[in-house]
Amino acid sequence: MKVEEANAAPKILVWGTYDIGKPRTRILLEGLRLNGVDLVECHASVWSGIEDKSQLIGWRKKIKVILSWIIAYPTLISRFMRLPRYQTVLVPYMGHLDVLLLWPFAKLKGSQVAWDIFISLYNTIVEDRQMFSNTHPVSRLIYVFEWLASRAADRMLMDTRAHADYFVRRYHLPDERLGAVFVGAEVEHFPLLKPLGPKESSEPITILFYGQFIPLHGIRTIVEAARELDDGTVRWVLIGRGQEEGAIRQELDANPVKHLEWLSWVRYQELVDWIARADICLGIFSKSEKAASVIPNKAFQVISSGRPLITRDSPAIRELVSEDEPGIFLVSPEDSPALVDAIKRFRKERPNLVGRPLFENLRKRISAQATGVALCAELGLRYAPDKVMQSGETD
Repeated sequence: MKVEEANAAPKILVWGTYDIGKPRTRILLEGLRLNGVDLVECHASVWSGIEDKSQLIGWRKKIKVILSWIIAYPTLISRFMRLPRYQTVLVPYMGHLDVLLLWPFAKLKGSQVAWDIFISLYNTIVEDRQMFSNTHPVSRLIYVFEWLASRAADRMLMDTRAHADYFVRRYHLPDERLGAVFVGAEVEHFPLLKPLGPKESSEPITILFYGQFIPLHGIRTIVEAARELDDGTVRWVLIGRGQEEGAIRQELDANPVKHLEWLSWVRYQELVDWIARADICLGIFSKSEKAASVIPNKAFQVISSGRPLITRDSPAIRELVSEDEPGIFLVSPEDSPALVDAIKRFRKERPNLVGRPLFENLRKRISAQATGVALCAELGLRYAPDKVMQSGETD
């Protein structure tokens, strides 16, 4: 995108039905504000209370969302046309329909549209969660819908370079149209915790997983590892629900894991308390292409809190960390023995981590402020020169 004139105030319009319930959206907008960008929001909320959109079950809920869209778009477009012209219009997640409807009006006003895709519908619904076969009419419709949306935006963003590269390949797009900005963490909700304290060798360690029970997370790998280490040396805590919840529940009912506790839900604000109680936290373990392309919210949140992390090795996670980073343990995907080995390695290394603050440099790279710097660069916006850089360095 064209870089704004040096003497112009950095200002963009944020437009659409974007989901402010997602940390991704909140962090991007806060990051822009922290870097001196003037945001004008033209927003209609249609996603309130809907956490997992692929699990939107029941006609009543679906009709409610459709009606919200039908009501929202005429108002949003009318407001857009009455507003002054903005060089850049940012369409945050979830903006597939937003960019398609905005496209002709943005062209009419000469505005460039930047779309934070964040999640590919086809990759998520068809390839990762396998809710439809790739030959199913619904799958074909999703593909065409996403292909069209990708042609309606001038600039598109994903959360990692690996994820952006996937989208380029899938939809035959020029590399230069896709950028990447880390999800980051809301550090006010996930502040640096007190470092690990000493623990008797006979005392069990606590391992925490939280998140949706979806294929991406590899819950079955975690359960298999928990069953192998169900000897009292480890206390397992799982927090979540979702697509695979029924199958996992059935499996645990048939073959219980004695030292595993499962909570279906906790408030977002309480997650840091559970992280604080854990010795180490878990990321994702699926072998899918999507799992290789993303860094989940929880990984950023755990790093922000300064707790050790075990997650699958992938091109995406290597964009942020290296395997020799103290407190980071990378394992092969869908490999419960590898997860067990990583836990045993952590037990041996834990005394070296006692009282030691972790991830000081990483935390600088994943704040909203640093995320805002990266987004400004992707959008060609000036930002305040004294802000923290994506590299973790200060200007």
